[in-house]
Amino acid sequence: MIDSEPRPLNRRVSPGPAPEPAAPPAAAEAASAFGTRERARRRRRLWASLALVLVVGALVGLWFGLPVRTVTVSGHARLSEARVRDLAGLTPGFSWAYYGAWRARGLEESPWVQSAQVTRRFPDTVAISVTERVPFARWRRPDGEVLAVAEDGTVLPGAGNVARLPLLGGWGPDRLEDALFVARSLGRYNVQSVAYTPSGVTAKTAGGTVWSGDLDTLLNYAGALTQFPGKRIHIYPWGVSVQK
Repeated sequence: MIDSEPRPLNRRVSPGPAPEPAAPPAAAEAASAFGTRERARRRRRLWASLALVLVVGALVGLWFGLPVRTVTVSGHARLSEARVRDLAGLTPGFSWAYYGAWRARGLEESPWVQSAQVTRRFPDTVAISVTERVPFARWRRPDGEVLAVAEDGTVLPGAGNVARLPLLGGWGPDRLEDALFVARSLGRYNVQSVAYTPSGVTAKTAGGTVWSGDLDTLLNYAGALTQFPGKRIHIYPWGVSVQK
């Protein structure tokens, strides 16, 4: 006997993928804020890079666009113009916009330059005015070497035509400053030499020789050189001794 009624099939149906739970509102807002901040950082980095490129381009443009084309030098007598330019750091093609005192420090380091004034004039000129030191005397060092010195005691290397300048020297503690002081103060008497010892200073002039153990006393009674020409004069705090 055939059963004509259909029978239900016993099939196991697998369930589909479970839907993902919706993100909490707070997490979604945090993710959105992070993305916004990241985009803002990228924009800032981009603008910073562009600004850096513009600054570098401007600096390069100033270097090549404003070179020093004209240099004037005045006040020099013993230093050549080329030497002054070299001490001032004015090499060919240097930029006018970047030139300054830091570049001209060689002028301050030179013993021959007492002072210097450097002026920039737009757009391409630099003017240099120097005041040079002048050989004032010869100084015999303790080792016997004779050097030219300026009035302030600065040694002037390579000075020529100084044979007629007063000769300073002596023994004992260094008293070059005192010898220079005497040579300056007695300049009107045509000082030929100044010798120092621990006990005093002797100045030889065209009109005579004077010694003193005290510089102030020496200056106070230096007029004795004209009163007793051709004599050896010793000046003490209590009086003057004159010898032939």
